[in-house]
Amino acid sequence: MTEPVLAIPNLDKRMRVRVDVLDFATNRVLLIKCENEKWRLVAYISKSLNETKRNYKIHDKEILVIIRYLEAQRYFQEEAKGVIVMIDTSSSQHGHGYRV
Repeated sequence: MTEPVLAIPNLDKRMRVRVDVLDFATNRVLLIKCENEKWRLVAYISKSLNETKRNYKIHDKEILVIIRYLEAQRYFQEEAKGVIVMIDTSSSQHGHGYRV
């Protein structure tokens, strides 16, 4: 039997959100650290940007994706012991993270 693709969220474990900011869309992946010290997928959300939001500067897109994460994953954020949001932007040379 193969391992399931999605992990069951456990609010007592460390969580990480990886967000990807593109010119045309934002993607968010919620990960949880398992017993074997590996990060496993809990949820994935992708949303395209409308024509107005495609013209946002990159830092405005980063804030937008954090707001979208907080709206979509509010329960995890309120109950979890801490979630780190890691942002990867196609226009920056390296990603950075925020603790929320």
